[in-house]
Amino acid sequence: MLRVLAVDDEKPLLEELLYLLGSDPRVLSAEGASDATEALRRITRALETGPEGPDGIDVVFLDIHMAGLTGLDIARLLAGFARPPLIVFVTAHEGFAVQAFDLKAVDYVLKPVRPERLGEAVRRACAQLGRSAAQPPEAAEPAGTVGRSGPAGRTGFPGHPGHPGPHGPSGPHGPSVPPQRRPAPELTVADRTADQIAVELGGVTRFVAIADIAYVEAQGDYARLHTDEGSHLVRIPLSTLEERWAARGFVRIHRRHLVALGRIDELRLDAGTTSVRVGSAELQVSRRHARQLRDLLMRQATG
Repeated sequence: MLRVLAVDDEKPLLEELLYLLGSDPRVLSAEGASDATEALRRITRALETGPEGPDGIDVVFLDIHMAGLTGLDIARLLAGFARPPLIVFVTAHEGFAVQAFDLKAVDYVLKPVRPERLGEAVRRACAQLGRSAAQPPEAAEPAGTVGRSGPAGRTGFPGHPGHPGPHGPSGPHGPSVPPQRRPAPELTVADRTADQIAVELGGVTRFVAIADIAYVEAQGDYARLHTDEGSHLVRIPLSTLEERWAARGFVRIHRRHLVALGRIDELRLDAGTTSVRVGSAELQVSRRHARQLRDLLMRQATG
């Protein structure tokens, strides 16, 4: 069982990575760090207590491009210790694979992260540490997926000398091309029907009724859909959902929030500030949107 630390300065991506790692039965614990400073503090504590200590870390899943120190900088610092944790790079950039190999990285996983590809990275880490690498059949990587360990001496990640390269024996369009290298669609989710939106979590796609969504919260280029049962992260900007769902009664109340008008339980005015209660959540209304929202609620109340 592995104790892992995931490091990424994009919060939605960090949350998704932690979810996928936490869903793997070979991972005992998964903690997150949102910047290099926090990561180094956590790793230093682990090194001080030792690999078997209560704060031990077996593997660090590390983004490369971060504010301040990069993931490569962190890996170079760790290389100076006698027993550092293993490193798996998780990045949207292909061009650093050779440097990752030089730093003795266990694997190099490209974003967007596929669960089966991340599972392969976990398997490699388990193998290197001599831990059980058994993987449940339903999570096993499909045959022919590039990134699996090949003959002895191959790590299987792009840029490694043992990697078959983009034009391997199956040709330029055969299985030797890692799926992550193909251009990703602009949006990773799409509406299945006019009444539903597809959300993906841990490799499973489910469809959420738009009528069940109480409000939407912006998280960078992502949006978090809040329903009575929980929340779902989608890779669609809030501005796009605002445009799509305006006819469905969704209104912008703040740069961070889009609310279903019919789900507003209370409108509160207090010392010049406006807020709304949506279920158990209280959301701030910006001055820019306050008057329009009051007008809409008055029209709704009067029919």
